[in-house]
Amino acid sequence: MKNLPDPFPAQSLNFYIQAVLGKKAIDLVVLDVRKLSSIGDVFIICSGRSNRQVMAIAEHIQVDLKKHGITPLSVEGKKEGHWVLLDYGHVIIHVFYEPVRSFYDLEGLWIDAERIDTKNLLHTNGEKLKTDVTL
Repeated sequence: MKNLPDPFPAQSLNFYIQAVLGKKAIDLVVLDVRKLSSIGDVFIICSGRSNRQVMAIAEHIQVDLKKHGITPLSVEGKKEGHWVLLDYGHVIIHVFYEPVRSFYDLEGLWIDAERIDTKNLLHTNGEKLKTDVTL
């Protein structure tokens, strides 16, 4: 795993966050779990309003990141669309169907993780990312 600066710079997550928001994912949360876990450095957690949207978000993330030469080590749960886990090594993306996210409550499980502020991130075209997406 890479040695990442402390605190984790949100700008280094731009590609991941842009990919997540590309299909209107909601309730984006980014957690720095480096001090709490050895399985990854950052968890990106988001939701979709239906299992079809969850599958579309997960597919979009893979396609978008592949354009930048970023491929997952593993993908789980994509066929069901309830909880898709995309493992990119140091960044692990969780895409949930809203009721499933509430049930598993990863944010509660990782309550001691520092939240990474994404409000000031920029698109590759220089415009601000809209991280508070609502439908």
